[in-house]
Amino acid sequence: MLWLLLAFTSAALLGFYDVFKKLALNGNAVLPVLFFNTFFCTLIFLPFILLSAFGHSLDGSMFYVPVVGWEVHKYILLKSFIVLASWLLAYFGMKHIPLTIYGPINASRPIMTLVGALLVFGERLNTFQWIGVALAVISYFLLSRTSKKEGIDFKHNKWIFGIVGAAVFGSISGLYDKYLMAPVSNGGVGLNKMDVQAWYNVYQCFIMGAMVMILWWPTHKKTTPFHWSWAILLVSVFLSVADFVYFYALSIDGAMISIVSMVRRASVIVSFLFGAVLFHEKNLKSKMMDLLLVLLGLAFLWLGSQ
Repeated sequence: MLWLLLAFTSAALLGFYDVFKKLALNGNAVLPVLFFNTFFCTLIFLPFILLSAFGHSLDGSMFYVPVVGWEVHKYILLKSFIVLASWLLAYFGMKHIPLTIYGPINASRPIMTLVGALLVFGERLNTFQWIGVALAVISYFLLSRTSKKEGIDFKHNKWIFGIVGAAVFGSISGLYDKYLMAPVSNGGVGLNKMDVQAWYNVYQCFIMGAMVMILWWPTHKKTTPFHWSWAILLVSVFLSVADFVYFYALSIDGAMISIVSMVRRASVIVSFLFGAVLFHEKNLKSKMMDLLLVLLGLAFLWLGSQ
């Protein structure tokens, strides 16, 4: 199925997004890094907005951004706040937690999204898909257990709570995406995927700009300094492409948010490999065995979706 193949592609891109995010945050101030990420994402999509509004070169293409009013923008603005809440918590958590621990915790999003999809959208999984979900759930718990070997206590670490909070908001965002993309006849809003992706980045850029000026700039000489890194730009590029592929997958008839969300968490495999090679993180043998369960779970998800 095309939508499932696109979900795997998005997962690989998200893995590189996490790696560059970790590099960008290394010894850096979080708020300006996040601002520049939203700024560059906006620059990527701004030409599509302008060309669609003031010309006809993109008419009928997948990059066309329809001109819409407040009745649509109010939904996109809400998405901007939900995603930004998730990103803020994730960025602060990732800065202080090893990538090979951050990834598995972040990978718990599909479990929350699955419950929401079952309750809100009435999605139903077949036997192969349930086996895949069960294997993934087991692997996430096994991976998180290794954090104790690195002196990280889940019960008393505020950065862990931040990452968990980011996962919760991320799951809410995933369910909201399905609602936004679903046709009106199916109980959704029926928004154009380019409208959502292009404009939510614009709104986030303005929100983060205000936060940097109000919260970070007045005290920036007394807090963690900001320094430029090319990883900041690469974060925006990989995120933009990953989200474009993701929204395209959701817009395809029959796409299941519970499966798409689960597959996208395969990004943990990419981030794990770079965490081992680039950041020289510890306890890799036990984590590697747990990652094999993730791969097996994804294989069952693929079989169940054929």
